[in-house]
Parts: sequence; structure tokens; C-alpha cells
Amino acid sequence: MNFSSRRSSRNLSPDHYGWGLIALHWLTLIVIAVSFVLGWVLEDWALSPLKLQLYAWHKWLGLLVFFLLPVRLLLRAFDPLTRYQDLAVWEGYLSLAVHGALYALMIAVPLSGWVYSSAAGFPVVWFGVLPLPDLVDKQEILAVQWKALHELAVNLFAALVFFHALAAVYHYRIRCDGVMARMAPWVRST
Repeated sequence: MNFSSRRSSRNLSPDHYGWGLIALHWLTLIVIAVSFVLGWVLEDWALSPLKLQLYAWHKWLGLLVFFLLPVRLLLRAFDPLTRYQDLAVWEGYLSLAVHGALYALMIAVPLSGWVYSSAAGFPVVWFGVLPLPDLVDKQEILAVQWKALHELAVNLFAALVFFHALAAVYHYRIRCDGVMARMAPWVRST
């Protein structure tokens, strides 16, 4: 694969992604962080109406990430900033692998949570308005298995998000190559 600059001739800066993709990136990060914190904090709470309501928000936010993913991919397709000329070949491949895994986990985490909810007998009514179909029948053993898969996927996702952020800081503070500014154009390269 050639890690050279490929950019369309639209009036977009060659230094950063389009603003729609940037906005969705940061919105997705906020939604994922809030959903993660809710899931983590609620794990040990006793069953109560507040816990059920907050778990509903956890599900709603997770599914928001899932349903926004096609929009992200569409924007990415029309804004194909793939400027890897500043990266070593191994960095370019690693970046592609991590981004691919992050996108895959934006599918796997919400879907595994949805299957877990279905198997546990908790219907998902997105934002309290749109009832979503159960993906499986209620089965306790299945719920236990899908809960474990969901937690594994969440932990992997959190680790990759941390690694992704660490790489951005590495490019900003160590390499000083402007890579971080592509998704955060308000950050000046040092």
C-alpha cells in the first residue's frame, strides 16, 4: 500500500478532515465516554428505578454510536484524507489496523449489548420512543454469555481508545508532525 497523500480537489484544507467528520469524531468520543462511565458505575448498584433509567441511557448512547457509524463512514468516503507520507510504513499499517478495529468495535459493542439485553429480557426502546426488536429470545444462559462478550468488547474498545489517544499525543508532543491536528485543527503543531 502506498502511504502517500491522496486528497480530492474540493475546497478542503489538506491539513485536516472536513468539519462534519471532525464533529462526529468528538461527539462519538463524548457519547462513548459517557456510556462507558454509566455502564461501569451502574454495575454494582442495587436494582432500582434510577438504575434502570440510567441503564436505558447507557443503551441509548451505545446505539447512537452504532447508528451514527454509517454517517461517519459516508463522510469518510467523501473526505478521504489519508496523508500517511509523514508516517513510517509500519505506523501507517498500524494506524489502519487500529482504526479498522475501532470501527469494528463501534459495531460489536452496541450489538453485543443489544443481544445481552434481549437475552436478559430487557427490551430496548431507543430514547424511550422507538422500540427495537429483540435480537434473541430471553434465555438466562445466553444472557450470561453475551454479557461476558459485551464486557470483553468494551474492555478491548477502551484499551484501543486509550492507545489511539496515546498515539495522538505521541504525534503531537514527540513527532510534532501535525497528525493530531488533522482531527483537532484547533491544536497547533509544536
